Amino acid sequence: MSDISDRKDDHIQLALTSDHQSLPGGSFDRVSFEHRGLPELALSDIDISGDFLGKLTSAPFIIGAMTGGCDNGERINQHLAEAAEQCHIPMALGSQRAALEQGLAQKVRTWAPNATILGNLGATQLRQSGVELAKRAVDSVAANALVIHLNPLQELIQPDGDRDWNDVLEAIQNCANQLPVPIIVKEVGAGIGPITARQLVDAGVQWIELAGRGGTSWASIELARNSSSRARQIAAPFIDWGMDTTELLVSVRSACADVNLIGSGGVRNGVDMAKCIRLGAQMSALAQPFLAPALESSAAVIEKIEILQEQLRWTLFLTASKNLGALRSAAIVQ
Repeated sequence: MSDISDRKDDHIQLALTSDHQSLPGGSFDRVSFEHRGLPELALSDIDISGDFLGKLTSAPFIIGAMTGGCDNGERINQHLAEAAEQCHIPMALGSQRAALEQGLAQKVRTWAPNATILGNLGATQLRQSGVELAKRAVDSVAANALVIHLNPLQELIQPDGDRDWNDVLEAIQNCANQLPVPIIVKEVGAGIGPITARQLVDAGVQWIELAGRGGTSWASIELARNSSSRARQIAAPFIDWGMDTTELLVSVRSACADVNLIGSGGVRNGVDMAKCIRLGAQMSALAQPFLAPALESSAAVIEKIEILQEQLRWTLFLTASKNLGALRSAAIVQ
């Protein structure tokens, strides 16, 4: 097994535990909808469907990036892909780096021939290997878009992580200009703020996934994997580093009025999804809540999707919002 595979296996096991999840009382809990005691709607009137990358989605959320290049990765991705296909929900792959480097088959299109599939590579890998690597990632899974993830804090804590982030923005701009599919730039839990968002938009990026603080802490996970006492002492103050998702939605939307936003980072249920949409996101994304079901079966993932959809539908009903357009102007209690 390669070092990458070992690391990915560790990531899955650690992400399943509560030790590396943010505690209740995060930024989503600080946003409240005004309850509408007279919704003047029937639940059956509610429409939560939407559009993402030109394709219909049954609800405005993405199965977030979870895994790539580990022993359980194929089983997890098969269950997620089969559920995405059946439920008309987009799915983001975990990093494709290991599969591309090791020449592994990527079978997602066997399981989800019609689903919206998002490829995934790290930003520093693109700086090192260029647009050709990005094209290979897209072509290998017939991706509808490519996610480029930013993870400088995670890389700092990894013993052999990438410390050189020079020219990463140029690499992203090259992908935005040359790839035949859209790119989505995301963080992994520290968030993308207004300054970075403006840099990305100016580089031609049309989709940003904020991935703020509030969900799985990859800094905490990497610290748990690091056996060096000195490294632990250095990293300790950075475990809670980052910006909260709900605050980022407001500030980035204000700074970049035309960019498409995906709200993620601490999204755990349909109410959180609705708050993302209300605060300016086109879509939301969540990964950790799907991890345990994905280890079980595609049926378990489908059940989780249906629960999230019903939670979202209830939220629209209780805010007197017939559809997502109406939700965007639902009253919020300040």
